[in-house]
Amino acid sequence: MPDEKTLTLGPVKIVGSFLSPMVRKALAVLDIKKIPYEIDPIIAFMGSEAFGKLSPVRRIPVLIDNDITVSDSTVVCEYLDEQYPEPAVYPKDPVNRARARWLEEFSDTRMQEVFSWHLFNQYTINPLMWGEPLNEAVVEHAKTVEIPHILDYLEGVLPEEGFLFGEVSVPDIAIANHFRNASFVGYKADAERWPITASFAERVLAIESLKKLNPYEDKLLETQPTEHRKVLGEMGVPLVSETLGTDKSKRGFMIIK
Repeated sequence: MPDEKTLTLGPVKIVGSFLSPMVRKALAVLDIKKIPYEIDPIIAFMGSEAFGKLSPVRRIPVLIDNDITVSDSTVVCEYLDEQYPEPAVYPKDPVNRARARWLEEFSDTRMQEVFSWHLFNQYTINPLMWGEPLNEAVVEHAKTVEIPHILDYLEGVLPEEGFLFGEVSVPDIAIANHFRNASFVGYKADAERWPITASFAERVLAIESLKKLNPYEDKLLETQPTEHRKVLGEMGVPLVSETLGTDKSKRGFMIIK
């Protein structure tokens, strides 16, 4: 356990939407480690100028823990594992830790690019934020070329049973999270073609630290972004006192990492 001088003085603060796979990864780690938190559930496209100062590349999640503020989900999760080391969410063995970092990076780059930008965002963010129609060519290419290529790779590296490194760890969560978002737009991995990957995703998404977030995600899917904070408060979610969100959308960097 961390010593007294490293213990948080109160709930940490997390900035970002429950619908982001990157935010969901950080929230799962907080829950696994039993670290209380308050959340500012903003969509990064609707972050204020103050948000941009905390996250210069306008990425979510942002974590605020006493005097430290960090953004990028990997940085957030590594910080939490080092500051609050038990239970560990990365392998301690150097070889397995390197493997874990690679699989998390694969998830956060290639899987994020395809599952979020070429699939989920095409159905949700693009029409909602920018009024852009569905790009059917992009979606079709993702479903028939890009996702199968990803799943072929995962089929060879994921375990047939259990998790990647014994107890559930960050790369397990990072990979499975994309299948949760894919399900929001009706995509599910073919269990006959990719049985290992399909069962792995189902197994990880069933852990309590992820499953308890489902009601919030489901509610947000049917709620306008400007009402997210209100409905989550009504559901009992612990919210920060002041939001970094606005009621206007703004294009920016590739921000959901």
